[in-house]
Amino acid sequence: MTTLYMHAQVFTADARRRATAIVVRDGRFAYVGDDDTARRIAGTDAVTVDLGGATVLPGFVDAHAHVVSTGEAAGFVDLWGADTIDEIQRRIREFAEAHPAATRIRAQGWQHAAVGGRPTRELLDAVVADRPVYADAYDLHSIWLNTAALAETGIGDDTADPAGGMVHRDADGRATGLVDETAMHLLVHPVLAGFTTDDDRDTALAAALRGYAAAGVTAATDMGLDEDDLAAMVRAEAAGALTAHIAGHWRVAPMGDEATNLGQVARAVELAASHSSEWLRVVGIKVMIDGTVDGCTAAVGHPYSDGSDPEPVWSLDELAPVVAAADAAGLQVAMHAIGDAAVRIAISAVEHAIAVNGPRHRRHRIEHLEVVDRADIDRLAALGITASMQPVHADPAIQANWRAVLGDARVDRGFPWPEMTDAGAPLVFGTDSPTSPYAPLPNMFIAATRRSALDPSLPANIPAYALPLMTAIEHATRDAAWASHADGSYGRIAAGLHADFIVLDRDVFTAAPDELLETRVVRTVVGGRTIHEA
Repeated sequence: MTTLYMHAQVFTADARRRATAIVVRDGRFAYVGDDDTARRIAGTDAVTVDLGGATVLPGFVDAHAHVVSTGEAAGFVDLWGADTIDEIQRRIREFAEAHPAATRIRAQGWQHAAVGGRPTRELLDAVVADRPVYADAYDLHSIWLNTAALAETGIGDDTADPAGGMVHRDADGRATGLVDETAMHLLVHPVLAGFTTDDDRDTALAAALRGYAAAGVTAATDMGLDEDDLAAMVRAEAAGALTAHIAGHWRVAPMGDEATNLGQVARAVELAASHSSEWLRVVGIKVMIDGTVDGCTAAVGHPYSDGSDPEPVWSLDELAPVVAAADAAGLQVAMHAIGDAAVRIAISAVEHAIAVNGPRHRRHRIEHLEVVDRADIDRLAALGITASMQPVHADPAIQANWRAVLGDARVDRGFPWPEMTDAGAPLVFGTDSPTSPYAPLPNMFIAATRRSALDPSLPANIPAYALPLMTAIEHATRDAAWASHADGSYGRIAAGLHADFIVLDRDVFTAAPDELLETRVVRTVVGGRTIHEA
């Protein structure tokens, strides 16, 4: 089947940035250019769609997402934007009252500044005491439990802290209900996973894909696959229900001995060999080197304003063999590193892999890079490491606590996107959903203005770091696809690639920047098939 889309304002994110017409044949772009040539190539039997001058963009590629978790969060109490304890309690109370049959309450999105940094179980008990409450922080690096949830997970005053994590305790040694990092992954998440069925995961994935279609996301790089999430994706692919391309990174956790760590890499190698279709690929591994600035768990070179100086989750000695093994196997390595000390560990691990394995084709990447020394940017650029960053994390509305806990000149260089490309490093944009909203257009607003999508009246966050809108969109489409070895498949509107594109209700390149927050996606096309129309 051939479809001709004409009378459009097409931004291609390709070498020729502009076009007015697209020809789609058998799910791929056959031609991108002018209307007259497109008519001749399409032929008289083509279905013609007159776009009436509408703006067309490549489908967005979320370079850092947690796809199934994004769908799951749609059924949680939404705490995003709740800036006081009272507001958090009100939302949880109202949800509990509206869902009296729910066995447990899940919530997501609380900010550290809203809870004074260290919330307690008593604050949740005050609104829901008769069933467990699990409230994820917005960054998904901490979880807040009420007393019933502590009992359900078996976490008590004497529960040992695993390496790289903490069960917080008060001055009397009692568990407060706050659980961080690897303690959350090892002590809480397995319990919650036991309550989740395959049907639940399938429903969550379907919800995420519906949201993606409406928002204009046609591909995502999943940063933290596990067996259950991957199985849901496999089922969706078999049913023909995947409406976004997914490139997945297998999560590798530090288990205390090298053999076990390398065993996780070996599993990723197996999965990469068996999942390599146009819709679902396992492309690499993901490691969490540190935590977050807001939780004072990111590994930084100088202490936080409260004097704390956390250790990284992975030491270089532990991480280097893992990165080298993945590199030797042809896997990509994605390394969560928010603090400058963690960034240095990530860079050094890649250096070690190059020294051990020699020349080869590599596209390793560091995720987040919120606090980073200028000298380390030059180091990562020289090694060809991709900087994977999330404009939405720089929203001024969520910066107060981030800046307060650092408390020094480091805040004046937070989220330094243009410094990456100035040094020659590849830069890609994503959202890290569900830690933040997945809608790409508000993300682009922040990238182009450094202003808040939540409260546009706030002052910009280091406005000198704002990027031209076209450049920002290229980082969130073309470059994000390149980073996962998909540059020959999607990410641009170019002949031969999958016909993945979106149509907007206005020209975002000539409109005032604030209109990005109001712009709607009126059509989403994936593989030549319209999956959303508004």
